[in-house]
Amino acid sequence: MAELSGLPGEAITVETMDEQEDKLRRSLLIFASAFMTFAVMLWLAIYWMMGLNFSSNVPLAYQAVSVASLIYYHKTRNFVVFRFVQLSLFLFAPFIMQWSIGSSVTSSGVMLWALLAPVGAVVVAGWRESIPWFIAYIVLTAVSGYFDYFLGAGIQTGIPLKTIGVFFALNFAAMSSIIYFLIRYFVLETEKMRSKVNMQHKQLIEEQEKSEQLLCNVLPVHIAQRLKNKHGLIADGFADVTVMFADMVNFTQLTEQMSPEQMVAMLNTVFTWFDSFSEKYGLEKIKTIGDAYMVAGGLTRENHDYVANVADMALEIRDFISSHPDLVKLDLAIHIGIATGPVVAGVIGTKRIIYDLWGDTVNIASRLTDEASGGNIQVDKATYLRLRKEYQFDLPGVTHLKGKGDMATYGLIGKIHNTVHD
Repeated sequence: MAELSGLPGEAITVETMDEQEDKLRRSLLIFASAFMTFAVMLWLAIYWMMGLNFSSNVPLAYQAVSVASLIYYHKTRNFVVFRFVQLSLFLFAPFIMQWSIGSSVTSSGVMLWALLAPVGAVVVAGWRESIPWFIAYIVLTAVSGYFDYFLGAGIQTGIPLKTIGVFFALNFAAMSSIIYFLIRYFVLETEKMRSKVNMQHKQLIEEQEKSEQLLCNVLPVHIAQRLKNKHGLIADGFADVTVMFADMVNFTQLTEQMSPEQMVAMLNTVFTWFDSFSEKYGLEKIKTIGDAYMVAGGLTRENHDYVANVADMALEIRDFISSHPDLVKLDLAIHIGIATGPVVAGVIGTKRIIYDLWGDTVNIASRLTDEASGGNIQVDKATYLRLRKEYQFDLPGVTHLKGKGDMATYGLIGKIHNTVHD
């Protein structure tokens, strides 16, 4: 019964969330790699269009390695290697490019592109894995600053200051845009995943509530709760329980005159009303057996006056059967048997579980039902002794019950002075 607690549903949700996050990380890195490859080509083309000639080995090598890693990933699906290669390119290529041009000033701060390595590591690998990349970025930045301060003074590259200024703006704008759109895309996709997971979680809760409601419709509420919280055998002994059977008279002969739809509709009408009566009086419906309805009182501590409640339900069932227009047309009658005493209660089965009662009390109630005539309510002596001050009975009789011998039985007529039991 662990499924009712929602644990498997939660496991599925967590697994789905992890898969979606992993897919998002892969997509982001592929997007960043492709964008960087395009940006390098564009950056190099702009330099050449402005008539600035220098070695293109670094950007060409970057593109070759980046494309090769993409091909490798699509063939092997080894994301760890692909991620390491791409983050390494993000980190080292901008610094190598800067050093090939001159200083951070003459290269228009191209080393800023290396910031994509630690930022990308946070997004595609996680904050713990990003720490080494950030430290490496800081170290390389410090080394580059050292070269600029001690070795870069006076170097003439032939690049006009206005061009350097333009590329400073381009580098900062492009790098800022990449970082912004990467983070924005990551946040938007994460929100979509969270919304999807929340929707799945809501659906799981709704399905769980339906399952629990169905279980409570099949079993008593307190037993359903125990099944959810406890594994293993559920069996209880009760010293004092009142059991009632309500059985239709000559039901087999009656159904021969009815179509299957009419018979099921009639039973549904009758038992639906019986269910409402058992709920009204705080009793536990145990089961239906063909045209017989079994109910019990005293299985929970909440209902202390269960013997009287069973009697009241029996009287209401008798009045309902005798007064309902559709049932009167069918000339339907019912006989009822009630007994009070010890029972054993428990849950049996694994696929189609059922809560049932066993013991002499159950057998006596069933035999009393069989011996009662249509429209009569027969009770045993234990039940009579508990109700005699508030209820009217026929004179006691002796009834021979199969397997029990002769027993004193009493016919329940109604409440004394027609008082209503609360």
